[in-house]
Amino acid sequence: MATMSEKPIMLVGIDDSEQSFYALEWAIDHFFTPFAPNFPFKLHLIHSKPTPVTAIGFAGPGGSEILPYVDTDLKKIAARVIEKAKELCHSKSVDDVTVEVVEGDARNVLCEAVEKHHASILVVGSHGYGAIKRAVLGSVSDYCAHHAHCSVMIVKRPKVHDVAVKVVEGDARNVLCEAVEKNNAAILVVGNHGYGAIKRAFLGSVSDYCARHAHCSVMIIKKPKTTTGSKS
Repeated sequence: MATMSEKPIMLVGIDDSEQSFYALEWAIDHFFTPFAPNFPFKLHLIHSKPTPVTAIGFAGPGGSEILPYVDTDLKKIAARVIEKAKELCHSKSVDDVTVEVVEGDARNVLCEAVEKHHASILVVGSHGYGAIKRAVLGSVSDYCAHHAHCSVMIVKRPKVHDVAVKVVEGDARNVLCEAVEKNNAAILVVGNHGYGAIKRAFLGSVSDYCARHAHCSVMIIKKPKTTTGSKS
């Protein structure tokens, strides 16, 4: 059972993308560096390694012959990602960090890791997919915002130019995104109502909308899961 002296876990999903390492650096700069050496979180990094079949997209005739080579390449990529992440942490004097490589779909890997490590916050980068590509590939940040049982920090690169936004008076989604533009906000914090899929489809989700459309990092705050009884 966790003791009161243990620090809450910050889980950061990492891959070989620029967005992923920007998210890690952003998290360190905002949640660790200002509090050194008494960091408020224990940092845990996790990389989801695709299966060879998923990586090549097929497993037909002849596919089994190349799968071992694909798997070797995926392991090399994972090793490079972990090494680069550890170097980034060390360069910012964050050395008390644990790392983990888990094979599988990043969406499931991250949400399961939240449960496994009892994480208080999950940090992921935003790849900025458009609606069509997001529908085909699926969005890790979207999935985690819906299914991770902890607060989720979706980190985006700040905009470097102005974009006009049309606001519909009274709609929280538009009001918040407009406020981001007006105030050049670096981060938007919203609560999560925990709607089910059907209610969310009818009413719309403010956190979903802002996670996709706000031109800044978005933090979605959720109530911690409550459990009955105690663990010994």
